[in-house]
Amino acid sequence: MKIVEMTMPPMGESIFECTVLSWLVKEGDHVTEDDMVIEVATDKIDTEIGSSMNGKITKFLVKEGDVAVVGKPICLVEVAGNAENGQEPKGEKTNSVDTLKTTEIAKDIEEQVELITTSVNTDEKSTDESQRFYSPLVLNIANEENISRQVLDTVTGSGKDGRVTKNDILGFVQNQKTVSVSTLEVIEVAKPTPSIAMSDEIIEMTRMRKVIAERMVSSKRTAPHVTSFVEVDMTEVVEWRNKVKSSFQKKNGEKITFTPILIQAIVQAIQKFPMINIQVDGDSIIKKKDINIGMAVALPDGNLIVPVIKNADSYSLVGLTKKVNDLAGRARLNQLKPDELTGGTYTVSNIGSFGNLSGTPIIVQPQVAIMAFGVILKKPAVVETPAGDFIGIRHKMIISHSYDHRVVDGSLGGLFAKEVADNLENFETEKTNY
Repeated sequence: MKIVEMTMPPMGESIFECTVLSWLVKEGDHVTEDDMVIEVATDKIDTEIGSSMNGKITKFLVKEGDVAVVGKPICLVEVAGNAENGQEPKGEKTNSVDTLKTTEIAKDIEEQVELITTSVNTDEKSTDESQRFYSPLVLNIANEENISRQVLDTVTGSGKDGRVTKNDILGFVQNQKTVSVSTLEVIEVAKPTPSIAMSDEIIEMTRMRKVIAERMVSSKRTAPHVTSFVEVDMTEVVEWRNKVKSSFQKKNGEKITFTPILIQAIVQAIQKFPMINIQVDGDSIIKKKDINIGMAVALPDGNLIVPVIKNADSYSLVGLTKKVNDLAGRARLNQLKPDELTGGTYTVSNIGSFGNLSGTPIIVQPQVAIMAFGVILKKPAVVETPAGDFIGIRHKMIISHSYDHRVVDGSLGGLFAKEVADNLENFETEKTNY
């Protein structure tokens, strides 16, 4: 028997650390590979982490509320095996000090953390600088908001041992609404205080609601939003879906909703207007090669989560239907993996499912555009035919396209919305291969 270290596995793109919510086992418990042992939270998702080996957990190296770093040990495990005869436990090959895998991951994480840390006002560093510890996420936010290390040292921390958390730094940023005066003196503007009556109920925001609120405020502060609207004739799509939905489900084992059809129309439009599939990095524009579509999903508690369909242009309509149903289903059961919430390049929101005509959606940063689809309603409309115009009953829907006016002008934003509408109105209703 020997003691080895279990490390925190990779959590997805750009996630270097997470907060320990709870241990799902106790010290002294025996676990096998893939048994859920710890629940953690990132700024994107709460998730459970499985064991990477078989053995008895002898000691926790991180406690509930602590920050766990990807690639670093989280607990000690007593496993079967003999180091002298070369036997290794099932799972990670390791020794009592560290493993090659752990060393490589930790080195990569430390290098990325160092890059983030050194990017925060390196010109202001001095020999008497505070030794207060800040997580890479807090330092990155401070860098983006041009907060110096001296100012950061004044932020009150609510974490363990007074550590500054993400909520602390974002709250500080929001409260620091300042105005320049002639003497260049900066004064703080106090937040408005709501009046509370005895009959009012005070409800504490959930962690997810706080994250959503922070992101929405940050997006509006970052990007000047402009929204274009287009009305779409969905009659052909509606009639086609009504005609094939039974046979579609029987043949493919999936219910066909409007969402995959809408996503397919967006993918086709992105292929024609690739400059909508970009991101902004300072004064640079990053043109994304992959088309990764995020789709907003409403959870039972009223919150929203945005799983991502990677390489959406590689799927047929059947493939998109399966992917949409799978991600939406697991999102509502809180079974998504962290990597399934990252990497989006364009987002869609189907607000029509709530009976809404239209809306002005907020961009998911660092993307530059988002599209919302309203409810499909029967309306009287002028129908143009070779024999002349007449009034008919048509299925109509309004699409709303919000875009970042720093890099997307009205012509591109409007043309893209019109292209999506054209793709839907020209949907191939006669094809049999989906």
